[in-house]
Amino acid sequence: MKTLKWAAGIGLTVAVSLLLFLFFRMSNVDKLPSFEKVKDAYQKSDALLLDRHGEVIHELRVDAQGRRLEWVSFKDVSPAFIKAIIQVEDKRFFQHHGVDWRALFVSVFQNITSKKLRGASTVTMQVVSILDKKLKPKGLRRGFKQKWNQILAGLAIEKTWSKIEILEAYINLISYRGELQGISAASRGLFGKEPNGLDETESLMLASLITSPNASVHTIVKRACFFGKAMNLPDINEKINAVAAEKLTSPYHVKPAVAIAPHVAHMLLKEGLTKVISTIDGKLQRFICETLNHHLTLLKEGNVSDGAVLVVDNKTGDIIAYVGNSGASSSAPWVDGIKAKRQAGSTLKPFLYELAIERGLLTPASILEDSPLHVTTPTGLYVPRNYDNIFRGPVSVRIALSASINVPAVRTLLLVGLNPFVERLKNLGFDSLTEDAEYYGYSIALGSADISLYELVNAYRTLANNGKSTALRLSPDVKIKKPAQILDRNAAFIVSNILSDREARNATFGLENPLSTKFWTAVKTGTSKDMRDNWCVGYSERYTVGVWTGNFSGEPMRNVSGVTGAAPLWFEIMNYLHAVVPSRSPTLPTGVVSAKISFHHNMETPREDYFLKGTEPVATVRLNISQQKPHITYPADETLISIDPEIPDELQRVPFQFQPSTQQYEWVLNDKKIGVSDHLFLWKPERGRYELSIIDKQNRVLDSVDFIVR
Repeated sequence: MKTLKWAAGIGLTVAVSLLLFLFFRMSNVDKLPSFEKVKDAYQKSDALLLDRHGEVIHELRVDAQGRRLEWVSFKDVSPAFIKAIIQVEDKRFFQHHGVDWRALFVSVFQNITSKKLRGASTVTMQVVSILDKKLKPKGLRRGFKQKWNQILAGLAIEKTWSKIEILEAYINLISYRGELQGISAASRGLFGKEPNGLDETESLMLASLITSPNASVHTIVKRACFFGKAMNLPDINEKINAVAAEKLTSPYHVKPAVAIAPHVAHMLLKEGLTKVISTIDGKLQRFICETLNHHLTLLKEGNVSDGAVLVVDNKTGDIIAYVGNSGASSSAPWVDGIKAKRQAGSTLKPFLYELAIERGLLTPASILEDSPLHVTTPTGLYVPRNYDNIFRGPVSVRIALSASINVPAVRTLLLVGLNPFVERLKNLGFDSLTEDAEYYGYSIALGSADISLYELVNAYRTLANNGKSTALRLSPDVKIKKPAQILDRNAAFIVSNILSDREARNATFGLENPLSTKFWTAVKTGTSKDMRDNWCVGYSERYTVGVWTGNFSGEPMRNVSGVTGAAPLWFEIMNYLHAVVPSRSPTLPTGVVSAKISFHHNMETPREDYFLKGTEPVATVRLNISQQKPHITYPADETLISIDPEIPDELQRVPFQFQPSTQQYEWVLNDKKIGVSDHLFLWKPERGRYELSIIDKQNRVLDSVDFIVR
């Protein structure tokens, strides 16, 4: 009896001392932050990428220190979880005013009389400890002074915060397991659901994690079962064990609420940013993601695993859709198929023909020979072939480009020159082309060079914009620079007209194909060597759309071409974009005229075509070799030729070659006529510096190159 009185006296003394202490320390109340300030200061570990309309299109983690998702209001949390928190952490939360005196006195008594330490921090006291770093224990336990300060802060905060605000802050600020902080991260990371969907079992397990977030599964289960029994929940032990075995024994994963633009997010979202507005159209982005996945499923039998799509606004350069791959179904979800470099295939041909038309070397009605061709190069003969291995004989430029016939394209490159064409591509923004022209050789006419879909789309956008070019942008904050006139406006119009010509395309693709939209579009497909890459790039009045399909591994596809692989997806996207928006054909520039033409021996049907003013035919169009500018195709200017010591001198030869091969021009070496007029001459090399020329019958120099033999 005396012992009980002694204990009661001690308790009364402590209580009186506490009240006196509190009275003298109430001046600290003003230092506590308001609930609104705490909520406003809360920062997610994820930043948000917004589309052009303010819709969230991607969540990306930018803070490696902890995993925090959005702040969750009290009303959006499962009532079962609130009950579990109260049961596990603070049973008299709604009865006390910040400090549970009964629990505190019991704790003090047990800590004095028992080796097993027991805490008595209420939910309120835990909240103030999170808000004030000075109140966090320096070791395993708080010191006496820290505990008193925590009590004071707890009493003070309940004078300005409501119970609901304290609970809301608590469940959003505490750590649950590993780096999971806050109820949203914990609920989604461990159970894959929003906090309002937590059931009694999941709620008990989360509440049981608070005391020791990284405890063993066995410890968590034991603790949850104890409190479940105290709450009289039926069959709770079996449920807890089952959920723990499924959810706590494997690594947790926080699945983003929305993730449809990962590559854009990584480019725009940096640490310190909470949200960024992009130029992307979320609705279009989502449509393309779904359509790409469906399309790749249809191509699975053709050994196609991957794809990428880029859509831009012609006028502004805004990227309104950026789908670097098909997401989870991709063979390599981390690879950005828009920036990856792949062989261009036939997609570079429009820029080759544009250059020839711009320089007055060809017109849409010019006739080119689609016949076997052998081009001498430093590494041997280059023998281009058509995709279908068929030679069509004389074809016009319009047919050659629309139907994507290979050999006429190489003949055009021989006419234009390798160096000028590569330089033009670099000016168009193909920064992937870092080597000299000779490195790529004449096969670049058929797209042997590696380029990116990003570069290709903006180059086609340059065609759509009458030859004017600006950079693309993903952020509306990026200022648009003054456009640079890269292509001739009139020649760009003519090429656009050719690429929109459904009838001219018929020679290879037929009239009904995925390139034929019901509104005006200009489009080109491409397939790289060994069917490793499919391309389809085209533009309407307002948009440019680029599609690539293939395999990130570089594995070839099976029987899949640009028109069967990438084109159907391009077609669907264009139809989506222009479901209610019209697309009109370009306005005829003042430097372009239309003229009715006919062809000798009816090589092609008569038609009306477009020409640069002054280049329109004045008579029937015929195969006229003189349209080709005579030029030396080998050796190239400034070529360095080395005599091979392992080859006998009498067998050493250097091929001299000019085009057109059907003409006869005389060879002149260092101002001396060789006496040979054949287009191919094998010359025995001797060390020295040389100037090689071809002359016509009037001794006029038609072309000249310099080379060195050593």
